[in-house]
Amino acid sequence: MTSGTTILKSAMVLSSDGLFLRKDIRISDGVVSGISESIDNESGAVVYDCSSFFVVPGFVDLHVHLREPGQEAKETIATGTAAAARGGFTTVCAMPNLNPVPDSLGNLQLELQAIEKDASVKVLPYASITKGRRGQGEIVDMQALMPYVAGFSDDGCGVQAPDDMRAAMVEAARCGCRIMAHCEVESLLRGGYINAGRYCRTHGHKGISNKSEWAQVRRDCKLAAETGASYHVCHVSTRQSVSFIRRAKARGAKVTAETCPHYLLLTDNDLREEGRYKMNPPLRSEKDRKALLRGLEDGTIDCIATDHAPHTEEEKSRGLAGSAMGIVGLETAFPLLYTEFVLTGRWSLPFLIEKMSLAPRRILGLDEGLEEGSAADITVLDLEPEYEIDPSQFLSKGRSTPFDGWTVRGRVAMTFVDGKLVYKYE
Repeated sequence: MTSGTTILKSAMVLSSDGLFLRKDIRISDGVVSGISESIDNESGAVVYDCSSFFVVPGFVDLHVHLREPGQEAKETIATGTAAAARGGFTTVCAMPNLNPVPDSLGNLQLELQAIEKDASVKVLPYASITKGRRGQGEIVDMQALMPYVAGFSDDGCGVQAPDDMRAAMVEAARCGCRIMAHCEVESLLRGGYINAGRYCRTHGHKGISNKSEWAQVRRDCKLAAETGASYHVCHVSTRQSVSFIRRAKARGAKVTAETCPHYLLLTDNDLREEGRYKMNPPLRSEKDRKALLRGLEDGTIDCIATDHAPHTEEEKSRGLAGSAMGIVGLETAFPLLYTEFVLTGRWSLPFLIEKMSLAPRRILGLDEGLEEGSAADITVLDLEPEYEIDPSQFLSKGRSTPFDGWTVRGRVAMTFVDGKLVYKYE
């Protein structure tokens, strides 16, 4: 994705020291070719007046489900990346919950071909950890797959046997690649589908305990320290998980972690008998939510990911007990977090950009800031508009969100990937 010359005029640009300064940005042939207080317009250049906008390095989402190949009724590369562009994401990492599972070069090639053909933002796929993404048994050929993927994950199920996870981490450490772990002990689930809290007991549902998550986090943090593997904990939802990650980092283990907007904004007290409140991990308690916020703010949790997980309308229409697990999030993440945490004064805007852009870029080894010579992956923000979230307007095929009807401020005005305009709010 490259382009000619584009100039963004008079924007508030996030600097390397975390300040917003009024600057012009020149984009030439896919890279940032100039940043200064004044850049002259050039013949043939496309010029945008950004005097009312804020410009930041493009958001990066370490955890999305694009469903192609194999589940195109839920989402496709085209629709998922259109949603990503609308949400300001210039790079997304796609989980391997696919058919066929990307557990070999042959299977992965189908996904890579779809990305090459239809993606409007950069898509970095994950391969599975185990053959067939079964959570147990034979480990994939990481050496062969690693040039083509961002890491390895069995997302949707945890690697159950300690010996299997140890083998995966030993190989990941040898190859210099990353494990992205969905932490879940299947023997502790017992048919549960929402948090094992008051709502669950009062309404006669089956609950998922905190331990089903934190027991594997504890195990894996120990294994990461022992093997030297780079290990990332996906969608952290419990206070105990935060504690184990914090301890592992203090011991020097190569551990990183993410949480998601819904765990920061909602608890199981917000549940309704609707499929749009059902995801895995489930919405937890207020104590867990507060611990996640503290962990994010003290650096224990490195970044925010959406776990964008679209399903068909029918799959999400069966209530809490019967609906598929997963909600969409690419198009709502920024306005929700900006409204609920920046406008209320808890976070600064640079802090939010750190968690949505800079920290995940560091994890992936991408350009972190807007500097001359860096890839022109840029998100342009308009912080003024106020509106209601309306899923019928989503570009994603998925419409299931617990934030339907929430009033938010701020939206993405434009998204550039390698200097190409891939989204513009009209």
